[in-house]
Amino acid sequence: MTITDFPTTASGVRDAVPDPLSPRPSAPGDRALAAARSRLAEASRFLGLDDNLHRMLATPRRSLAVSVPVRREDGHMEVVEGCRVQHNLLRGPATGGVRFHPSADLAGVTALAMGTTWACALAGVPYGGAAGGVAVDPRELTPRELERLTRRYANEILPLMGPEKDVPVPDAGTDERTVAWIMDTCGGDAGHPIPGTATGRAGATARGLEIVALRALDRAPEGVTVAVQGFGAVGALTARHLADAGCRVVAVSDAAGAVVRPSGLDVAALRAHTAEAGSVRGFAGADALGRDELLGLDVDVLVPAALDGAITAAEASRVRARLVVEGADGAATPEADLVLADAGTTVVPGILANAGGVIASYLEPAQDAQARSWSAGEAGARLRDRMEDAYRAVRALADDEGLTLRRAAHAIGVRRVAEAHRLRGLHP
Repeated sequence: MTITDFPTTASGVRDAVPDPLSPRPSAPGDRALAAARSRLAEASRFLGLDDNLHRMLATPRRSLAVSVPVRREDGHMEVVEGCRVQHNLLRGPATGGVRFHPSADLAGVTALAMGTTWACALAGVPYGGAAGGVAVDPRELTPRELERLTRRYANEILPLMGPEKDVPVPDAGTDERTVAWIMDTCGGDAGHPIPGTATGRAGATARGLEIVALRALDRAPEGVTVAVQGFGAVGALTARHLADAGCRVVAVSDAAGAVVRPSGLDVAALRAHTAEAGSVRGFAGADALGRDELLGLDVDVLVPAALDGAITAAEASRVRARLVVEGADGAATPEADLVLADAGTTVVPGILANAGGVIASYLEPAQDAQARSWSAGEAGARLRDRMEDAYRAVRALADDEGLTLRRAAHAIGVRRVAEAHRLRGLHP
């Protein structure tokens, strides 16, 4: 492939490449899709891809919009919008998260699916990217309402589901229980259990985040200060792993608030408090902190593990951490990337940092297909090997070509998918 450079501004900072396929962004989902397409446009320019192939990679293979009725406890019926998007299937079946969040829409889900495609390719996993979502706040539903909603959503997207078609995994607002309901619903329709229909991956995602965070540090982890934005399943486990490795987790936040303790938080006690209270707010072992203040703390490592687009250009100007490790894909916007790069801040992109999730999506069905179970040590070693291989490849390209880690990661992921298009003969 012909290698060309990214355009630069007069100051020498590489500018974002505009994508003519993207509409003018307004809603959060539109902005997420515009950012995803901008990063694809950057990679396509770097790799010298022609316009036809670029257009194919920018367009999802399948998009399904569904109406999801849910009967509330008082008997009345509500109908919410849902969707499932399969971005690319050239390297294998699809996999990707299911998000239950009020802002979930087709554009935002398409952006998530596109990012998962690059993450799978980067991690060497024979899957394509998918994503799904329902525009609902799961905290406002009773457990029975949530189960009814999940099972109805699974029924609506059933034609796309299956271990050889599309494997859903948890994302924001969902968990292992959610995907268990999806798997059971798919199995009920088939008349028998279907192993590998859905997987849970929060633990693998968090472990992968820890692995690349420690690799990206330029010193031993002892005493390294960390702030985590988003103390959900992934963020909380990442905080625990980093603390166990010797880092000092000094601040965390969630949707309701934030807490800080300069000498280091007791992560285990905080997780227990959150399980009981539903939020980090009110934790007796720390001081309250404004949610917006967390991004500006003077720490060594910032882990944004909430939603995509959480760090805008304005917020990036307040970031003092020298290393940002994205727990959420696209946590920093393209404009924020430019500000962070200009400040000398290293950003490990989500398609690399949280690739442990897609690796688990591959390893778990592989065990099911072989009717065997790997030990925790063996599974962990396989995860570590793949994460470290991906990090080394990204770091090498970034160093050789003078790229940010995000641009290097996208270049590798996009190149591998583009090569699959060419080998399959699907180039227009």
